[in-house]
Amino acid sequence: MRSIWCALLVFLVAGQVVNADDKDPNDPNDPNELVRTKWDAVISVLQNKDIDQKAKESEISKIVSPVFDFPLMAKLALGRTHWPKLTPPQREKFTRLFVERFKTSYREKITLYTDEEVLFKPAVQKKTTIYIPMELIFKEKRVVILYKLHKVDKGWKIYDVEIQGVSILLTYRSQFNDILRRGTVKDLLSRLEKPLTR
Repeated sequence: MRSIWCALLVFLVAGQVVNADDKDPNDPNDPNELVRTKWDAVISVLQNKDIDQKAKESEISKIVSPVFDFPLMAKLALGRTHWPKLTPPQREKFTRLFVERFKTSYREKITLYTDEEVLFKPAVQKKTTIYIPMELIFKEKRVVILYKLHKVDKGWKIYDVEIQGVSILLTYRSQFNDILRRGTVKDLLSRLEKPLTR
């Protein structure tokens, strides 16, 4: 799971972006531009030496949170098998705890950023979704990352990220399935309430 979160950090902090298309940078409906704009904003915060780490994490959370469709991610993380079984109050609590867990995980990875190069590839439309593929380039290694976005109102939001072909949502779903196979929804919620162990 650590490697997945390290790669997800790329979304938050990638700086040396090579854009592979010629989209209009002033188009608010362009998902490529949405991602690029958020990266630039995050980089600006990370490079600000006048604020401490905690303030940086808070600012980055404000920048990035609106780009993720957290309610949909929570629903997909439980899947069709378990989501319908939850009562409305349980769904609300699970979504809140899931979002908190997700945000905490990426905030803790902020310090892992160095100066990796990022190469964007052309976005691919698949029915109502857009896939934005990219590569994180280390010294002699490339990590393939795929951002999955869907249209929400007049904008775009990320609902999943794949790193080296592994979906973050499916990884969560596997963990939640394991807990629910052996226990109850109450057990799952109790586990999510506990602080993450490092």
